[in-house]
Amino acid sequence: MNTSAQPTVSFYKMHGSGNDFVLIDNRALRLPREAMPQWARRICRTAFGVGADGLILLDTAPAGSPADYVWDFHNADGSRAAMCGNGSRCAARLAHALGMAGPTHVLGTDAGPIRARVNPGAGTVRVQLTPPHGLALGADLDVDGQRHSVHFVDTGVPHAVVFPEGLAGLDVRTLGRALRTHPHFAPAGANVNFARVDAPDAMTLRTYERGVENETYACGTGAAATVLVANALGLVGTEVRVTTSGGEVLQIGLENGTVFLEGPAVVTYQGQMFLDSLGLTLP
Repeated sequence: MNTSAQPTVSFYKMHGSGNDFVLIDNRALRLPREAMPQWARRICRTAFGVGADGLILLDTAPAGSPADYVWDFHNADGSRAAMCGNGSRCAARLAHALGMAGPTHVLGTDAGPIRARVNPGAGTVRVQLTPPHGLALGADLDVDGQRHSVHFVDTGVPHAVVFPEGLAGLDVRTLGRALRTHPHFAPAGANVNFARVDAPDAMTLRTYERGVENETYACGTGAAATVLVANALGLVGTEVRVTTSGGEVLQIGLENGTVFLEGPAVVTYQGQMFLDSLGLTLP
């Protein structure tokens, strides 16, 4: 197999509590935005690509921006997302490692500036999410003849929150897809979080993510949305440990209307993608 003539692109594979991403330093590559959806679809495919929940491209912040750097974030289906909590933590750790920003810095996203604090020794990152909005409690929605009490809040991306009976045995993919595309959330749809309150400072969470169109091992903005809803319902306090379906723990803090997300950001490997094998070309 002769790969020496194939064009290649360097990438990093990272995950935040099992929510995995391919990250590319776009400062030298200069991939145009119109090509990014196709790159995300090809790269994020399991078996045929690298495999990931999303593609993150890091770039220089434009002049006058309050951010130290910016990202372009695309889900596995190629759709562009304004924000991703776990993705922002991975981006912050890699940007710091690449010398794009100091340990405390600002990431520019479509949802607004995200303040991050990297703790390289512990491998964790704490981010301040954009201000939540649109909190609405107790919508009574019908899915295949069954009624569900569904709550909503936008934590950078729209999230529905449900407290079902029997979380462990729940068919998250089927019910999640039905609620994600429910007319109540049209036209944008919503991620769907299925949660259980274990204690005033502890919850368990399973999330169906739009763009991935399946259950993921973790969702940072979903964990934040779930704690916001549970707190508004008087079920939890303002510092809550959220155990994800991947078995890892995210820490959510609520402070005077501000939401903080903290957890691990792990670099699993660095590699070279052979673009011909992915059906991609350099710009």
